[in-house]
Amino acid sequence: MEMKKALLVIDMQEFTVGENHANIFKYPGDIVARVNKVIDENADSVIIYISNLMRNNIWNKFAPFQCYEGTLQAELVKGLHVNSKYCFTKYKGDAFSNPKLTTFIKENGIDLIELVGVDGGGCVSLTAISACDLGFKVVLNNNAIGTTFVRKRDKYFKRLKKLGAEFVS
Repeated sequence: MEMKKALLVIDMQEFTVGENHANIFKYPGDIVARVNKVIDENADSVIIYISNLMRNNIWNKFAPFQCYEGTLQAELVKGLHVNSKYCFTKYKGDAFSNPKLTTFIKENGIDLIELVGVDGGGCVSLTAISACDLGFKVVLNNNAIGTTFVRKRDKYFKRLKKLGAEFVS
């Protein structure tokens, strides 16, 4: 029986990959095009967009970037192919920290999750680890994962390989 697949597009927002992205993030100039290619190739899959937000509190005022709900920085990046209405927000690195995402995926009978987006050394890997822990088959598409935090990515990818995640290019 063929597995039902979801493509998770992680943190492809103005503050991470947009023209005026936060200086802390260093991704290839063609990361949006790479992610769009995978989105287009997965037109028959359930495509889910994940946005990272910050809580508007005193601690986050001192962060190297701000990304609050309703701001330009929080929007999906201009030029991203948005081919579904499925959008979930998160306040932590792991997209499954939003219980609505887990519920949606289970209710839709999804058992295979492919991940693209940013950052391979953060949110993409943390979400993939949780997906493995929840029992999903996990695929990471290296061509469409941007990484600023390379050492963390290497550590997380090693762990993901042990958990049985598949890596494709």
